[in-house]
Amino acid sequence: MNIAHETSAAPNGLRDRRPKERTNAMTTALPSVSTSGLGKSYDGAPALHPLTLDVPKGEVFGFLGHNGAGKTTTIRLLTTLLAPTTGTARVAGHDIASDPLRVRAAIGYLPENVRLYDRFTTRENLTFFARLSGVANPADAVDETLDFLDITPLTDRRVGTFSKGMRQRVGLAQAILHRPEVLFLDEPTSGLDPMGVRQLREIVEKLHDRGMTIFMNTHLLSEVARSCTSIGVLAHGRLVFHDSMQAVTDKYDERSLEDLYVGVAERAPQVAA
Repeated sequence: MNIAHETSAAPNGLRDRRPKERTNAMTTALPSVSTSGLGKSYDGAPALHPLTLDVPKGEVFGFLGHNGAGKTTTIRLLTTLLAPTTGTARVAGHDIASDPLRVRAAIGYLPENVRLYDRFTTRENLTFFARLSGVANPADAVDETLDFLDITPLTDRRVGTFSKGMRQRVGLAQAILHRPEVLFLDEPTSGLDPMGVRQLREIVEKLHDRGMTIFMNTHLLSEVARSCTSIGVLAHGRLVFHDSMQAVTDKYDERSLEDLYVGVAERAPQVAA
């Protein structure tokens, strides 16, 4: 599933090859994702307490949190799959409540368990999604995306025969076919073996080099340390930490980063409502 393919999207595939400077932009760039008091409750019970957060353009933002912390709820709000109970948010400059179609056109989304058509080949799946999104020259867009992700050998194979890692890469292909401004990844390393994790990390780096903003939910500190330019920690539905990776690594090594994560998570219930 990729809601970015529910409406028209940019047709230029992955052809933008302008060099991008890989620097932290937390204080200098306009936000690609901006929330103000964004929250979600079910029957009065908060799944996400009011969240105020800016993710500048070009960041690889790692959203850390335990299972049930509210990470997936946050992504579902930002991708317009859920309506917020409180607050507002803008993604790629568009309001999620008043302009959801433009939000969907500007984003790609890879859920934890990607849904593809098992009876279709990789090309048939991607062609379907490209046409659904209104991509010009779907065949060219599919070929270029397959080449970019280095999965051309999967082109004519049926998706139903694929491993989790292979499905994940096809799912990522359908998320970036239309060259979105913002890419949302929900636990993208879940179920992957070490080689699959490494391949995904390399793809994230390539997309970052091309200027794409990436919002990645994860609970793996190692991947955050290697892939992200900024991080936030969500615990029990509350944002309890947010900083650039440069600032974090200046103070902590990977072991200390684990201590930081555990420490702020354990203190989360004491944060004032």
